[in-house]
Amino acid sequence: MTGSLNRRNLLIGGLWTGVALATPMRLLAHAHKTSTAHGAGQAGASHLMQAGPGFESMAPSASMPATASPLTPYERQVVTIAQQQISRLSGVIWKRDLVAVADFARPSNLPRLHFVNVENGTLRSELVAHGRGSDPQHDGWLKHFSNTVNSEATSRGAYLTASIYDGKYGPSIRLRGLDADNSNALERAIVMHPAWYAAPDMLTKYGKLGRSEGCFAMDPQQFNKALTHLAAGRLLYADRISEA
Repeated sequence: MTGSLNRRNLLIGGLWTGVALATPMRLLAHAHKTSTAHGAGQAGASHLMQAGPGFESMAPSASMPATASPLTPYERQVVTIAQQQISRLSGVIWKRDLVAVADFARPSNLPRLHFVNVENGTLRSELVAHGRGSDPQHDGWLKHFSNTVNSEATSRGAYLTASIYDGKYGPSIRLRGLDADNSNALERAIVMHPAWYAAPDMLTKYGKLGRSEGCFAMDPQQFNKALTHLAAGRLLYADRISEA
């Protein structure tokens, strides 16, 4: 994520005009191409891909079982938080089927971005990077949140996902901060995007992910799978939910 003026202007200018729910097919094709290329070198490299249902199966379906697999107490806590936040923001969130919950009490080497299907109570967990301003020692732990412009830190609170745009790292999701603690998200150009430094091979090399400038950066392969399910009017919630 870059904090340049041009990028900020792009986000501000395109947030409302690009907030239509339709996803540009050109960007989806790019995402699929990126995912395929990345996956060729990642076969079997990440246990995350094997844990729980895929993003495709998390899309609401009447044929899905009520619970795809037993949830741990921690996972039930995440689902409960997703449901509580949807209820709190029911007048703002446009699509209430899928909620992303980021638990920054966990270190970056653990899956801590949870995609919760609120309708059937299932979830899938992935890696996500935090901002360098939240972890100046770069030890993999978020120390604090910040909503300050140029802090390069992660902000806590609820975000409304908006349109998809083609950014520095490829297709990315614009975010609108809904709470006082993340009200500067648009001005800070805080988005969700794929990034090489958030891929599982970083854990093999360094035992932790790289850091963003406050954005929610994910492994490109996993981000591309989530792209169409989370964008355009859904909820992303970030906080320190538990201790690892």
